[in-house]
Amino acid sequence: MTSSVLILTDETDITAGRVAAELAVRGVPLVRVDPADFPTRLSMSAQIATGATWSGALTDLAEGRTAIDLAAVGAVYYRRPTQFRLPDGMNRAEQAFAYGEARRGFGGVLGALDSARWVNDRVAAARAEYKPLQLATASRLGLTIPHTLITSEPDRAYQWAKQQDGPIIYKPLSGIWHADDDKVRVIYTNAVDDLGSLLAPSLGYTAHLFQQQVPKDHEARAIVVGQRVFAVAIDAATARGLGDWRSDYDHLSYRVITLPEDVADKLVALHRDLGLVFGAVDLIRRPDGQWVFLETNQSGEWDWLISETGIPVAEALADVLTAKAPA
Repeated sequence: MTSSVLILTDETDITAGRVAAELAVRGVPLVRVDPADFPTRLSMSAQIATGATWSGALTDLAEGRTAIDLAAVGAVYYRRPTQFRLPDGMNRAEQAFAYGEARRGFGGVLGALDSARWVNDRVAAARAEYKPLQLATASRLGLTIPHTLITSEPDRAYQWAKQQDGPIIYKPLSGIWHADDDKVRVIYTNAVDDLGSLLAPSLGYTAHLFQQQVPKDHEARAIVVGQRVFAVAIDAATARGLGDWRSDYDHLSYRVITLPEDVADKLVALHRDLGLVFGAVDLIRRPDGQWVFLETNQSGEWDWLISETGIPVAEALADVLTAKAPA
């Protein structure tokens, strides 16, 4: 049976589309589905017995055909799936139960395809979302990281900030996109200009991450795919972009760079230790030439960097998914 690649992502994901196109050019069978289509547009049946592995299929309900034979799945590109869309007419309790069953049943069977190569493994990816783990792993491997405090104690935040040599920044622990009623708010990295604001009682409502601001010559995004590292310098032309380049895409420029060998090797080791095959790493290059690790995103974006620089990330991912390169 010919091995297929299963791509799990939403239908609008252009980044995954680049990988799908590369696989198609190579003649690799692939199926792209979003788990959100289960159980309304996609069904599943799978079975197992002693001494065997899971077998079965996903079925496209609209077309009445098998979408993919589970036994044929040789690799899974777990990119950006969305939440299950459950049938209408269910009350809240029924929805909660059905969602849990779908996650453990549909998701559980796919996760148990032991012979498939995952990019990235779902459990490892979920664990790597935690910035404290990333920073601890990076530090242990010898990467330079910013002085960091995570706290819910206003006085501790204030005292720590006063002890730092230079400005302080705040950054969210859970990414920049946040739901606010029917809107989406974006929270970028922000300078803490007034240290007295750290004494506000509201700081005690949750955990907050503060770091000593790292002097910048420029920032970079490094894409790690298995044992390969592709790095692009990101030069900001405005003060806003210099603070957080994601806040001012219109005034950025890009250039392909080569990281020092020891930095690149440590980034590969970082992802190996985190159980990740892929990661999009944010770095700062200080004016003195030192590289500082900020974080890695296990499903980070790279599509726009292809348009700007042509770095062969899709080809590298296709190599890993087809076992032509070590994961």
